[in-house]
Amino acid sequence: MQITLTIPDDIVYQLALYPEELSRRALESLVVDAYRSRQLSTAEVQRILNFLGHMATDAFLKAHEAYLPYTEADLDQDLQAIDQALAQL
Repeated sequence: MQITLTIPDDIVYQLALYPEELSRRALESLVVDAYRSRQLSTAEVQRILNFLGHMATDAFLKAHEAYLPYTEADLDQDLQAIDQALAQL
């Protein structure tokens, strides 16, 4: 699907040094916002932005400070899972 945005010419140059970059920047902003709100997975981010691997995707998300919420309860659950896995060794 192709989406068209209309932006006044004088503002285009405030948003990007090169106007042709705006399409990519708009797409990246949309993807980051959707990832933060859990509408997109990491794999979907990778696919939409055409990254070659998960490391590039993770670096992109980190650069945009797009972290999923990770609570203390999540940490406790992860630590319990690690303890259980180590106990089985």
